[in-house]
Amino acid sequence: MTPPATKVTPISGFPELLPADRLLELHFLDTIREVFELHGFAPLETRAVEPVERLLGKGGDADKEIYGVSRLAGEETGRDADLGLHFDLTVPFARYVLEHAGRLQFPFRRYQIQKVWRGERPQEGRFREFTQADIDVVDVGELAPHLEAEMPLVVAEAFRRLPVGEFRIQVNNRKVPEGFYLGIGLTDVAGTLRVVDKLAKIGPRKVTEQLVAAGATEEQARLALALADIRSGDLSFVDEVRALGVSHPTLDEGLRALAAVVAAGAEQAPGTLVADLSVARGLDYYTGTVYETQLVGSEEWGSVCSGGRYDSLASDGRTTYPGVGISIGLTRLVHLLVAKRGLTASRSTPAAVLVAVVDEESRARSGRVAATLRGRGVPCEVAPSAARFGKQIRYADRRGIPFVWFPGTDDAGDQVKDIRSGEQVDADAATWTCPAQDLRPAVVTRD
Repeated sequence: MTPPATKVTPISGFPELLPADRLLELHFLDTIREVFELHGFAPLETRAVEPVERLLGKGGDADKEIYGVSRLAGEETGRDADLGLHFDLTVPFARYVLEHAGRLQFPFRRYQIQKVWRGERPQEGRFREFTQADIDVVDVGELAPHLEAEMPLVVAEAFRRLPVGEFRIQVNNRKVPEGFYLGIGLTDVAGTLRVVDKLAKIGPRKVTEQLVAAGATEEQARLALALADIRSGDLSFVDEVRALGVSHPTLDEGLRALAAVVAAGAEQAPGTLVADLSVARGLDYYTGTVYETQLVGSEEWGSVCSGGRYDSLASDGRTTYPGVGISIGLTRLVHLLVAKRGLTASRSTPAAVLVAVVDEESRARSGRVAATLRGRGVPCEVAPSAARFGKQIRYADRRGIPFVWFPGTDDAGDQVKDIRSGEQVDADAATWTCPAQDLRPAVVTRD
């Protein structure tokens, strides 16, 4: 009896790329990883799950975002020790530092490229399962201030190597709004930050309404929005804040720290870092500098890279390990570039050469040619069937493979054909050189 057909439907928020787009994503991943390692960050991978109690309270809506882990059969509840999938890589990294502190060298520099899961409403560029690429530095007790300037500069170097176009890294320091709010009499700093963090999504009128509903006066709301309206690529933001007439020691401390980050950016990556006092970051664990990154001309996409400093996320009650980190939303970035700018890879396979098969009896000869080419670093595949050469060429063309290799007979040598130009020449697998621009898939824009 034939089993009933099963209807296959996609699951919203769990993206799956076609091969060419996945090759584009891997190009991004490899480039980012190379830059991270050039800056001395060590690779790390943590487990996918953490105790739910550790995940709760580490983000603005963490309790709504966490996917709990359960088994279909087993104990009555099906719960597996109240575990949840991690919603970012910073919380598990902080746990990792506490667990392995005795075997780590501080300051500890790590990068992590891994899947994360969030139970939020899927929409364009926002997913329930996605890959993040993080760097963090943690130290024992104290964290050098210059590290807060280093994070965005590493990202800037990676982005300059990628086909993302012009970008801007917006920086703020949580102590600036915290000191400012305290200076105008708003004591619920975390609540105010969460509301102001929605400014780009809901606009100033609704932010004002929510602030007033939470207990702020109209004047306090006006000043909070005036602070969020300040942005500059130089140190002029300090004078603009001072002009609002608010004073507080925490505000002074935040302005000094933010000025140091902006000054470092102006010297090492001119035009890249911008002081933007609307940047708040909703996660509760940030305590110092915070970052968000936008692609110029595509600001409506929102941030594709963000992070900040945290002082108490990793602490065992006796020792505190302050840290600072920044995270590239790799899946989000690639999806938007594919969907909005039409970027993809030039072919749907890593293979640069298709080795043709004259007939099935001589397939082993084609296999030896392919092995020789692979041994010299040339990605290739052997034709799936000994069809007419015209059909094998069309197979290569559909996959974007630029070269087709024709093994010779006993009295004739091999030849290789560039199927784009039609040029066909004698070749030896032991000496033939694949043009550098064709060796790996290139980044292109779809027609």
